[in-house]
Amino acid sequence: MNETSAKQWLEKAWHNLSGAKIFYDAYHYTDVTAVELHYSIEKSLKAFLAYENKKIPKTHDLVDIYKLVQNFIDLNDDLVLLKQVTKYHIEESYPVLYRVTPSREEIEEVLEFASELFERVCNILSVDEDVKR
Repeated sequence: MNETSAKQWLEKAWHNLSGAKIFYDAYHYTDVTAVELHYSIEKSLKAFLAYENKKIPKTHDLVDIYKLVQNFIDLNDDLVLLKQVTKYHIEESYPVLYRVTPSREEIEEVLEFASELFERVCNILSVDEDVKR
């Protein structure tokens, strides 16, 4: 088990999550907030792989990452949301003609999911609060 590596991934996930919260509270652009949320979810999931000393795949597809860690956490009821958030990485990071940015309501839903996921992962891996720095 590699608790140190998992903590490092979760610390970075917290940076993205706390940034997304700040952006959301400040009514910042939802596309920028969406990308931060994507990275928080991605890094939270990859913390399981780091904990097990497994290779961290160079993918941003949250469903693919989830398939690698589903023995740790059950997110089967959230697969639609994971697919939706995966699109944030490309569609919100780069210019797309006539793109509609996520609504504040959508961002609020994903922010709640990402926050709960972060806490669940910390609890499952018994990682303490010091990753929130």
